[in-house]
Order: sequence, then C-alpha cells, then structure tokens
Amino acid sequence: MTTRVRIDHTARLTPMELLAVRGLLHEAFDGDFSDDDWDHTLGGMHALVHDEHGLAAHGAVVMRRARYGRRWLRVGYVEKVAVRRDVRRRGFGGDVMGALEEIVRRGYDVGALSASDDGALLYTARGWQAWPGRIRAVGPDGIVHLPEEVGITAGQRGVP
Repeated sequence: MTTRVRIDHTARLTPMELLAVRGLLHEAFDGDFSDDDWDHTLGGMHALVHDEHGLAAHGAVVMRRARYGRRWLRVGYVEKVAVRRDVRRRGFGGDVMGALEEIVRRGYDVGALSASDDGALLYTARGWQAWPGRIRAVGPDGIVHLPEEVGITAGQRGVP
C-alpha cells in the first residue's frame, strides 16, 4: 500500500480535522494530553496520513527560537508524532517523519524534538541525535532551566 502524506498548515485544517487530530493524540498518549500539549501542536505545518478508517498518523513542525552560542536559530520543532494503535509498526510514523524532516531541512536552521523512550527509537533510527547540553528557555522572568526535560532525548539536525 502506498501512503500519501498530506501536508498543511494549522490554519488550513477544518474544525473536524483538528478534532480528529486531537482525538488521535489523546488516544495515542493514553489520555495524558493536556490543553498545553494541544497548544504546542498548533501554529505550524502538519503531516497527516489517512486510511479507510480515518486519521491514521499525525505529526507537526512548529517554529521555535533557540540560542546556540551567540547565534539565534530558527528551530523546526517536531511536535506530537502519533500513530493510531491499530496501524502501528506499518511505517506510518516513518512516513510522517520523512515529511516533517523535509519541512525542517527546507525551512529551518535546525530541527529538534523531545521524545518518549519508545519514540526515541524511531528518531535515532532516522539519524536524530541526543542533545548533550543543558536545556533552558527564555520566559517573562528571564532564562529558566527546564529540569523536566533533562534525560529526555532531544534530537537535532543541521546544527552549525
């Protein structure tokens, strides 16, 4: 079976499509999917795979900014890659990642993601590497450390 991945921006997805994506993500993450998680999924490019039963797989790339040394980089941050339970291990995750990686290569300085232990296997097999450095963010109160991200695989592609 040849898989067709549809690429579209959040703004072009219909309310029904967004509802289907949120439902898939809620199911794929065993209900551990908050409103904040949903907000992080929106505002970028989505890769969607459908089969005869509906939405089978999803992933998104959203823009973030990161400082590397003295330079600010445009980061294509991979968010919420998920495959419906009944079609896992059929290559849909790889199809989604292939589309997202093309978006990162063509539109960003670097790609990044945060992965579960299970998800890390998919990403490292595709050439993503663990980030060895500290992870911090700039917020309203300045630079904050993100200890909850320590130990989570973060991938990178194209760091200068």
